[in-house]
Amino acid sequence: MSVWTRITEALSVLAKGDGLAAVFDRLRTPPERSVAFTIAVIALGAKMAKADGRVTRDEVTAFRKVFTIQPGEEANAARVFNLARQDVAGFEAYARKIAGMFGAGDEVLIDLMEGLFCIATADGEYHDAEDAFLRRVAEIFGLGERCFRSLVGRHVPDAPPDPYAVLGVDHGAALDEVRAAWRAAVRETHPDRMAARGLPEEAVKLAEARLIAVNRAWEEISHARAA
Repeated sequence: MSVWTRITEALSVLAKGDGLAAVFDRLRTPPERSVAFTIAVIALGAKMAKADGRVTRDEVTAFRKVFTIQPGEEANAARVFNLARQDVAGFEAYARKIAGMFGAGDEVLIDLMEGLFCIATADGEYHDAEDAFLRRVAEIFGLGERCFRSLVGRHVPDAPPDPYAVLGVDHGAALDEVRAAWRAAVRETHPDRMAARGLPEEAVKLAEARLIAVNRAWEEISHARAA
């Protein structure tokens, strides 16, 4: 059974008018927690969407940057997106529910923010409204400004290339501190570690781009300091 089919089944409670909060309450342990993570990304991603009405195939393809949608599953993915977007709850309610599942500052919440940034920048642009949305979600998640700047540095196409922001360290940080931040980021991004955090396989691939970015940032800083 694909993750999209499982998500569709989990969201069947929406037909009773209970809302996504009821879904999150029912999804507590793996593999249900993996489904909850996926629903969280979709629910918050749906709130970022600007278009009204029915979700088109083109809109669903934006999720391919985060999730692998197999042929024949597009309809399930679109249904999940539509159900999440039509729910009356605001995005802050979703964010608080998710933060409550994992705890403020949890690594899974950073993984979720990675997914949201991928969706927000899927069209090659990063709008002010998306920035305000993501900043508020990060605040609710208990993630600091340094973490948010690191996400912006890795994902936003027009963001000034700042390797220090990517690693989440200050420009005046000692090289040992920068190296420690780089090593920590590499450890956190290892596929086995991400899988151990209960993430679905679809979300683990976010680590690939993150690992490339942090390694490039370390190389840039270390080479500049050695010059």
